[in-house]
Amino acid sequence: QLRLVESGGGLVQPGGSLRLSCVASGFTLDYNAVGWFRQAPGKEREEISCISISDGSTYYADSVKGRFTISVDNAKNTVYLQLNSLKPEDTAVYYCAAHDLFTTAQAVCPNTRAGYDFWGQGTQVTVSS
Repeated sequence: QLRLVESGGGLVQPGGSLRLSCVASGFTLDYNAVGWFRQAPGKEREEISCISISDGSTYYADSVKGRFTISVDNAKNTVYLQLNSLKPEDTAVYYCAAHDLFTTAQAVCPNTRAGYDFWGQGTQVTVSS
């Protein structure tokens, strides 16, 4: 079964940190591009970061640039998102997403929501004092 599973969310005070994990099972992330999205209540799901596994290139939305860091552990088939200097406006459900390389010509980073094929269930991040 092809799955992505996120973990690491929680409640944190402003200025705090969290590390989110996205573990892929049933397929390898090699040659893929993995994105992190977030969706706050009443807002669109937006891509905030992604990484191209083959060459390590990364993307960050302006809203998180300098505060969030994406990385990959190929041996663990896992992509991480380090969240630092968290703000209340970072409160959202965070999702990771990947491409189906059997049906997708090229795994692109960044990509639209519709461009990704596999999604995790999401992990809640709440930033509040």
